[in-house]
Amino acid sequence: MAAVLSKTAHLRRAHRLFSSYTSSRITTPHYSNPIPVHRPLHQLDLGSFPKLPRFLSTNANASASTANAQPDSSLKETASDSRSHHSDDSRNTSDQGKSVRGGPISWLSFLLLVATGAGVIFYYDQEKKRHIEDINTSSTAVKQGPSAGKAAIGGPFNLIDHNGRSVTENDFKGKWTLIYFGFTHCPDICPDELQKLAAAIDKIKAKAGYEIVPVFISVDPERDTVEQVGEYVKEFHPKLIGLTGPPEEIKKAARAYRVYYMKTEEEGSDYLVDHSIIMYLMDPNMEFIKFFGKNNDIDALTEGIINEIKQYRKVQA
Repeated sequence: MAAVLSKTAHLRRAHRLFSSYTSSRITTPHYSNPIPVHRPLHQLDLGSFPKLPRFLSTNANASASTANAQPDSSLKETASDSRSHHSDDSRNTSDQGKSVRGGPISWLSFLLLVATGAGVIFYYDQEKKRHIEDINTSSTAVKQGPSAGKAAIGGPFNLIDHNGRSVTENDFKGKWTLIYFGFTHCPDICPDELQKLAAAIDKIKAKAGYEIVPVFISVDPERDTVEQVGEYVKEFHPKLIGLTGPPEEIKKAARAYRVYYMKTEEEGSDYLVDHSIIMYLMDPNMEFIKFFGKNNDIDALTEGIINEIKQYRKVQA
């Protein structure tokens, strides 16, 4: 219907153009052969306007093309709408899929994360247990280490006992010796440690039958004379041997046993001596076996010495 209306419009335009053109040809006075006013239309020279058929044909083709293009355009628009609708559906479907499968964490990723975390925790727990076992093993090894007698503790000395006799380390060879460094004017620590030492050697004798020689070495040679040391050691044990000597010899002995001592709060002849609080267990060769600190009570000191002697004898056997 649109095509027919278009053709009709074009025919009307052609008719108006044709009429205008014919009128101009008839009334124009410049032509050599003017056309009479009442000349019939079929006698006109149509060759003088050759462009008219071409115009009619062109307009007819254009009308047909327009008429044909409109359905095609409608089809294209329909197809475009269909594709757009399909694209929107696909986009919606894709968005829906992403919301399920393309989220921040999928089920597979979550399971992998949980498995990895569990593996890390298990590995850390195993490493922690292994580290604790290594520490315990190392601690045990350190405790047993002195039994090998390799520590650079001990050495030669030349001192005077509480009876006034000159003694050296060789006088104690062939016996187990327990040595303590202190001073006779010590208000509390030295008496407590010497009482513990005396009680331990008696318990060792009664429990295991081992003879231990207790030795007290003064770190205050200026005040601890032979007589002073003699009176002092009698208060703790009849077998306790007290040693003193010149300051230089005391210093050598303390250095050999890695003992620290220093005068403090000196007011004339009244002063204290700060020193190490350690007992040294020496084997029959006067070689260092193990030291015992202030934290060991009588029972711990007794058991510790007995165990060290037993282990030493097993190694020597």
